Amino acid sequence: MTIENIKEKTIRGFVTRTTNKDEMNPATSKIASLWQKFDDNVDVDYKNGNRVYGVYFNYESDASGEFTVLAGTDQAEIHSDEPLESITIESGKYLTFHATGEIPEIVIETWGKVWQYFSKDDAKYKRTYKTDFEHYLNQNEIKVYIAIE
Repeated sequence: MTIENIKEKTIRGFVTRTTNKDEMNPATSKIASLWQKFDDNVDVDYKNGNRVYGVYFNYESDASGEFTVLAGTDQAEIHSDEPLESITIESGKYLTFHATGEIPEIVIETWGKVWQYFSKDDAKYKRTYKTDFEHYLNQNEIKVYIAIE
């Protein structure tokens, strides 16, 4: 884990609203189909600098409440028949968790580490529940950024 100060960045893509409870049940999960929609509609060229983001925002409360997820990219042009939405990742201090390996396994494992860290009574940092995000550096490497006080 490291601390990074992030400048604001606008990401465009597709959104859904969900809860962590719903994501634990394949019958009510929405994030997997959101990513499928993104993959079906957006070609990402990692070699030319395009990057993919999963942005978590508009938290109802904390990890137990509803939140909105955007599967998107920072690339300038996205050609899609579907309407796109934008979110601005807020500037500020973020605790980062880095992982390499097979996607989606490393995403699930990394979020497990996030929840484990913040469930500790003696956690040094406290989540703000403003804007958190996954940054896909390539097809087998991610960083998860959690906004902290």
